[in-house]
Amino acid sequence: MARPGDRTGHRPDTSPRGPRRRSLLAGAAALGALGAVGATAGCSRVTTADTGDGGRLLQRLRANGTVRLGIAGEQPYGYIGKDGELTGSAPAIAERIFRELGVARVDPFPTEFGSLITGLNSLQFDCVAAGMYINPARCEQVIFADPEYQMRDAFIVPRGNPKNLRTYRDIADSGVRMATGVGHAQIGYAKEAGIGKVITLPDQLAGLLAVEQGRIDVFAGTAVTVRNVVRETRSTRAEATEEVTPRVDGKPVVSVGGFAFRSPETDLRAAFNRELHKLKRSGELLEIMRPFGFTEDQMTTITAGERCRP
Repeated sequence: MARPGDRTGHRPDTSPRGPRRRSLLAGAAALGALGAVGATAGCSRVTTADTGDGGRLLQRLRANGTVRLGIAGEQPYGYIGKDGELTGSAPAIAERIFRELGVARVDPFPTEFGSLITGLNSLQFDCVAAGMYINPARCEQVIFADPEYQMRDAFIVPRGNPKNLRTYRDIADSGVRMATGVGHAQIGYAKEAGIGKVITLPDQLAGLLAVEQGRIDVFAGTAVTVRNVVRETRSTRAEATEEVTPRVDGKPVVSVGGFAFRSPETDLRAAFNRELHKLKRSGELLEIMRPFGFTEDQMTTITAGERCRP
């Protein structure tokens, strides 16, 4: 886990007060600015042709001493803290694992969530470090490390939950206005439940504000993300529901998320997995993730291969 003063700047925000609403809004603006700078002034791209031998990116990263992380600005996975520094569970995990792999520096590359896979495959950065859910459609485009966490959903609703929204079916039956993030898995869960229209918003903070202002009735997101934004903004007009288990093809689903790599880079993925499993066995992975709201309930032994199968 990154520590205060660490040169990577990936510091967990452990202040009991948490970032104020103004800090979160300023952070979102700063993230957009960082993404624009990174797109034009970032490190030169490294070609990694599919040689069929597991790829050469790990050797190149060791030689360069830097790995570029694609991050989407979503709490708790990778975002700008109240001190203006990029932080989150994914940068903290990446810093720890890549240091063990002989890569001293991690360099975050902020972008929109929906651009992460495209950015990865167009060599804008070296891996996706954004807590991305693993599913068969994404597995056709990238290769995933084994997941570092499992997650259910939760809703942001007006204080008191006046519509009594506790499941996706409740949303469908009541016909209320629902939103979630761009490209988020919750879009599919909503459609599965029969919700006809889903509004997309930039992030969970935008969702919280939309609920508070009455522009939507419910915002769906991952449980840790939803709880964090409600707590850290100290909202008096909205609240987080209890955890929600989505259903796909009629079956309950607990989603898992992990790091993604370009398809040729199987050697890098294998090396990353070895270090990740060491952290899991020792319990250090939970200690790295705990400051960002994760608990023992979010730890998982599920493999990427299990979730990539149709």
